[in-house]
Amino acid sequence: MKKLRWAMDSGGFWELDLSTPITLNGQARPVPGDPLPLGLSRGSRLSRFEQIDFFQRFMAMPFVPSFAANRGLLLQRVLSLPIAENWSAMLLGQLNVQRFVSSLRKNKTKHLPDSSWLQSIRRNFIQKSFYALGFFSELFLTPDDTLIISLDAYGDEKVPKKRAVLHHKFPHHNLTMEAAWPGLFVDGNGSYWDVPFSLALDLASTTLDSGASYHLFFNNCAGSPKQYEGQHSDELPPPAALLPGFTAKGVVSLKKNIDLWRSEASMLKMVQPYDIFLSNPHISASWILGAVFSAYLGENSMKKQQSCSLRGLKDFDLRAQVANSAVSVDSFASASLTAQHGNFQRLFLDLTRVHTSFDFPSGSKLLSGITSVACSLYNSQVPNVEALQAICPRASLSFQQQIIGPFSFRVDSEIAIDLKKDWYLSVKNPVFAIEHALQVLWSAKAVAWYSPMQREFMVELRFFET
Repeated sequence: MKKLRWAMDSGGFWELDLSTPITLNGQARPVPGDPLPLGLSRGSRLSRFEQIDFFQRFMAMPFVPSFAANRGLLLQRVLSLPIAENWSAMLLGQLNVQRFVSSLRKNKTKHLPDSSWLQSIRRNFIQKSFYALGFFSELFLTPDDTLIISLDAYGDEKVPKKRAVLHHKFPHHNLTMEAAWPGLFVDGNGSYWDVPFSLALDLASTTLDSGASYHLFFNNCAGSPKQYEGQHSDELPPPAALLPGFTAKGVVSLKKNIDLWRSEASMLKMVQPYDIFLSNPHISASWILGAVFSAYLGENSMKKQQSCSLRGLKDFDLRAQVANSAVSVDSFASASLTAQHGNFQRLFLDLTRVHTSFDFPSGSKLLSGITSVACSLYNSQVPNVEALQAICPRASLSFQQQIIGPFSFRVDSEIAIDLKKDWYLSVKNPVFAIEHALQVLWSAKAVAWYSPMQREFMVELRFFET
């Protein structure tokens, strides 16, 4: 599901664009967290329309399949409409195979005459509830400005989904502005939410792998959020960040990468690696330290104030509340370790890669937990479970293994640490994938992934990701 949660793709755990097959554009924004994630930060991926067009043109796929629990098996195809050298448009058609076949079976059980059954098939083919149509337009206004407009219309939904995005490249900075009505968000539990109107702006500095960077994010939500149609789950209160109001966040961070070991052995001569970015065995570590300033104005500020403190712990949160507005300052940290064996050149078992990360999204909560545990130990008392839980990081693990040739197996999962349960460690939201490295493109891959928790399957195209 969800972006296939590749840990190494994010460049910082606040950049969490999520992939999902429940929409034609294949994306859902994460609900802004407290203090992180920010909730926007686009990666350098192709749009869903462009991915499907690539599969049709260069991989001989007449239809691209996907699966969503609330919709069933889906088949998609794109029609490209070149308008000018700097302007292209695409139409995406989607057929809900599961609903179509179910309707045919119902008619077949009625023992209709052959002529009536053929008429029933024709009626099913023109039944609009089985189809969805998407429009995508990309206009390069200047070499540094790109305007994207998309429209998704579903036969079983009355209101189409509209989205407009403007990208601008400043020197050493990227600016993204997005308006969506309605906007689709996904929370940490995997529930999808529709917000009637969402307006966001994101300004990020572009840096090398190591060094300082900053990030500014502004978001405005209007209207009452509701759970996505067709989602089979209990009625839940909407996340506080999606309530009507304005949110502003500023992030300053420092990142450092360290090579613990890197192979100096020579590669096979005259043999191109399946992926040039995965051709060097190594062990490396990285860490990120940062601070976050947050401001809220509207209903979202009241909910934030009510949900931030930890029960029974001293509050180190720097937060001020006035009427329907609030401001806060917090810190965060992350550490990761990556190990790779093999050059990804040989036919069998020439790539084994493991990546693990530990994130501390709130420094104030971490400090509260450490202080409480230290006081308990000093007084010869048993530490509070809430305090111990506050110290535990958010952990994730990624494992990749070459199977044969350009094909490799990959699994990504969060590792949940819950001290209130008998088993402290558990696997949360695993995602299984088969990757096909496109060797001729140096570093590109077709990824077919499945999320058991979300019951979602998707085929994606990715470039320059490790």
